[in-house]
Amino acid sequence: MPLVAHTKLPTFNRLRDEGQTILTPDRAISQDFRELHVGLLNMMPDAAMAATERQFLRLVGQSNQIAQIFVHPFTIPELARGPEALDHIAKHYETFADVQRDGLDALIITGANVTRPVLAKEPFWDPLIEVIEWASENVTSTLCSCLATHAVLDFRYGQKRRHLDEKLWGVYRHRVLDRAHPLVRSVNTRFDVPHSRFNEVARSQFEAAGLHVLVESEEAGVHLAVSENLFRIVFLQGHPEYDANSLLKEYKREVVRYQNGERSYPPFPAHYLGAGHEALLDEYREALQAALDRGDPVPEFPEDLIFGQLHNTWHDTGESFWARWIGKVYQVTHSDRRKPYMDGVDPLDPLGLKS
Repeated sequence: MPLVAHTKLPTFNRLRDEGQTILTPDRAISQDFRELHVGLLNMMPDAAMAATERQFLRLVGQSNQIAQIFVHPFTIPELARGPEALDHIAKHYETFADVQRDGLDALIITGANVTRPVLAKEPFWDPLIEVIEWASENVTSTLCSCLATHAVLDFRYGQKRRHLDEKLWGVYRHRVLDRAHPLVRSVNTRFDVPHSRFNEVARSQFEAAGLHVLVESEEAGVHLAVSENLFRIVFLQGHPEYDANSLLKEYKREVVRYQNGERSYPPFPAHYLGAGHEALLDEYREALQAALDRGDPVPEFPEDLIFGQLHNTWHDTGESFWARWIGKVYQVTHSDRRKPYMDGVDPLDPLGLKS
């Protein structure tokens, strides 16, 4: 079943333009399907805020065949924002108080940009902990993406992330470690996932915390792990929500940082660009450097020459995982309407968590 555009969030129109079915509230009410209410704590910086909305809402909508989903975006006021982003939040986002009052069935927490070497010193730290603690008592399942995963491993399990010598970014091959777990059963046993981070939590740290690692890469480390009660908290270090061009746009931002003298010239994301694309970008690097040396205007980044030729090798498997996550949330959320010993329900496992 589709997403329900219960607000005027512009992302709904963008997804509708892509061909995704988006119901208006009046149509949703007339349908004989149950609802799921999913929170989206969007902590991404202004430039990535709308894209992050689209990526997560797209996955939730495309992977869902069982319920009408109402998405409730909110953010943390302590995050620094510009005027445009603040206006967007004021018009289209809820407050954490709204979410607490009305309740959620599931919660997605995005990553965030960090500015300090210690997570506990970040301005979002205490408000984020408050959200996660509330969710642990009131939400069926919380899915943590990237930075949120590192934060929960830190404050709840005492496992601090390790800073990498170089940024880990690219598209990496992964394998399923527990093929029987309901969140990954019947998905591809080997598949790609994008990663993009300067820090990691190692598999040994997940296991020391008593968490169950489900998907791992030899190059990129743990992608997916879950809490000891099957899926109350879901941890992601990779980014199955990424668009095909997300890493290209990130590479472009890093090149702009180089132009501004903020960093050395960035390496290519691993296993992402073809040889022709890398040759084109090497030519651009030479032209850019020559322009900077002469004080000339910088050439235009050749994004349009590459965008249409990029391959997305991770979306389908990501969608399968998200479908299983939404399905389990739905099953547990509506379990009070199911009677054990009826309709084939296992009396020893009435929520179906082992199946």
